[in-house]
Amino acid sequence: MIIRTFITWSLGLIITISLFPFVLIAAIFDRSGNSAHSIGGIWAKAILLLSGVGVRISGTENILNASQIFISNHQGAFDILALQAYLPAQFRWLAKKSLFKIPVIGWSMSIAGYVSIDRKHAGAAYHGLEKAAEKLKRGASILIFPEGTRSRTDELLPFKRGGFLLASNTSFPIVPISIQGTSNIMKRGSIFIRPASVSVKIGKPIYTEGINDKALMEITRKAIEDGLCKSL
Repeated sequence: MIIRTFITWSLGLIITISLFPFVLIAAIFDRSGNSAHSIGGIWAKAILLLSGVGVRISGTENILNASQIFISNHQGAFDILALQAYLPAQFRWLAKKSLFKIPVIGWSMSIAGYVSIDRKHAGAAYHGLEKAAEKLKRGASILIFPEGTRSRTDELLPFKRGGFLLASNTSFPIVPISIQGTSNIMKRGSIFIRPASVSVKIGKPIYTEGINDKALMEITRKAIEDGLCKSL
């Protein structure tokens, strides 16, 4: 475990820095952020490979050929890598503001057009949702972790309303995602990495027109819970 962790962190840093110039070039020639997002997928696959993490994804036939709001549970840090690498769609993360301050990674997130949200201030959070709505209207999809933070157990934490307000107000469909197997790869507060097998199950779209945010929250939570049960 110690050797793998050292190799992953060392080579991962080299890969991260080496790919950043390509992100900058992508920003010049592709203002949509699509190319930068795709480079992020290459980066994520490399880190997963170094970490000994395999990802099995199912339900890709449920992904729509249109803007949609992906809503996923959040068990561990490697959820981000698994979705970045293997979710076959152009999407933009709705991510907490602090992530955008990380050198290289945060800069790349900004270039790719990911949306910063400041949950500590209601006005700033609302502005983030407005930006996400604009992304949807322009043809990109949005991905949200409604728990807001990683669960310390396999049970879902309470959902925050933001993503469901976004869906209710814009009428874009929700596509639920259930992730299993990431919780022990790198535990909270630890730098050590353990190989694992990860399951990503994409559920059927939930059409949101005329449904309020509270009802959407309950429907989506049930869909994610069902996906987790089927992944076991």
